Amino acid sequence: MQYVSTRAAASAAASSSQQFSDILLGGLAVDGGLFLPTAYPQVTGAELDAWRQLSYADLAFEILKKFATDIPEADLRALTAKTYTKEVYKNARKGEKASQITPLRVLEEGENGTKLVLQALSNGPTLAFKDMAMQLLGNLFEYTLAKQNAQLNIFGATSGDTGSAAEYAMRGKQGIRVFMLSPHKKMSAFQTAQMFSLQDPNIFNIAIEGVFDDAQDMVKAVSNDLPFKARQKIGTVNSINWARVVAQVVYYFRGYLSATTSNDQKVSFTVPSGNFGNICAGHIARMMGLPIDKLVAATNENDVLDEFFRTGVYRVRKSSETYHTSSPSMDISKASNFERFIYDLVGRDGDRTRALFQKVETHGGFDLSGKPGADGDEFKLVAKYGFKSGKSTHDDRLNTIRDVADDYGIVIDTHTADGIKVARENLEPGVTMIVLETALAAKFNETILDALGEDAERPEGFENIEDLPQKFVVMPPDVEKMKAYIAAYTGL
Repeated sequence: MQYVSTRAAASAAASSSQQFSDILLGGLAVDGGLFLPTAYPQVTGAELDAWRQLSYADLAFEILKKFATDIPEADLRALTAKTYTKEVYKNARKGEKASQITPLRVLEEGENGTKLVLQALSNGPTLAFKDMAMQLLGNLFEYTLAKQNAQLNIFGATSGDTGSAAEYAMRGKQGIRVFMLSPHKKMSAFQTAQMFSLQDPNIFNIAIEGVFDDAQDMVKAVSNDLPFKARQKIGTVNSINWARVVAQVVYYFRGYLSATTSNDQKVSFTVPSGNFGNICAGHIARMMGLPIDKLVAATNENDVLDEFFRTGVYRVRKSSETYHTSSPSMDISKASNFERFIYDLVGRDGDRTRALFQKVETHGGFDLSGKPGADGDEFKLVAKYGFKSGKSTHDDRLNTIRDVADDYGIVIDTHTADGIKVARENLEPGVTMIVLETALAAKFNETILDALGEDAERPEGFENIEDLPQKFVVMPPDVEKMKAYIAAYTGL
């Protein structure tokens, strides 16, 4: 399996392709693009049948071996077995089996065969779906670094959940340091405490005076400084990292196989979406042959993706135009993974993809609606890929949290509430709609208290996390100062 940048010119694509281990530690390609396979591996009906009875760890191995063909199968199987255990994913709700790793719960079942199902993805150590990929990424990094006798300085940005998932996955790992940016005072108290309370010497938390997009732009700027990146051995765990995206593909297969009994049944997924990484994994699963009907992107008030899937216009917002909402992990106005989908949408044309995303930097977006003056007409092809979208607001969030608690006795987090609200608007007869859970409600207790008048239940061990001592620094969104900070602590 070879990988190529989304911005690679057609004449250079073949000669510049790399294997999985080559791109694992890096993040962005040298041309600023994102890595994708030169062709998506295909899954047969016979394979789907055989996979129905597999454990999550074994299913992960079967899927990942199609992408990580340069890792010996025995080693890859050992890595997935080490990662996906009920001891790691132990924070299941009452009535859910931790051993299933991502159990399904039917919320609604209509007379016309419609089902609304919640797929639990937040049973890991930081109570968020990011653990599903990040725990594997930590083990892959440690394995690869040991093989190469190398070190890695992870530089990432988070709007809330990626940071804690990365830090819990990487803490204590040999040869790894983590420098994690987050928007200062714009995460929930629980999210902030999860990250900043870590005292491990290889963890560095930096609160940026700005919004998430400022932090993400700094990660890209540092990654694009190739001499600095090489000298400081910079890698990334943001969803621009291909290994993280492909690890998320697994739970789409698990969700489909658990919700169906035969391969002629179709399932749709609604995915709370900010940076487009989670739903991009669904797109990849669909391209591999998983019988997904629709992929529904649910946004909050920061509705850049919803606007595109309604109109064909991708218009990023300025920092001053980004709303601080009660589903803060989706307070993103520049979806970094969106480039992977656009690359497929424009026929895997690297030159065109590069031109479109250069226009994002110079003009704030692009228009594929096909209207006079537009940059293209590819929006007409979006339906072929099964994408739809919807938007949820703070009031929607509160109402959905109340409805789900009253009707099903489940307390959901704010982002999952966005997903359920939009999913209900896109139900179709005879089709099971799976909503991907984003986090446990305890991570956003301020809004739960507002909606329900009582605190969200906390898993054992998280009772007083906000009271723990916190270690972090506050910095402006200044790339040069950030480089100096990293260099000071790496000694390189």
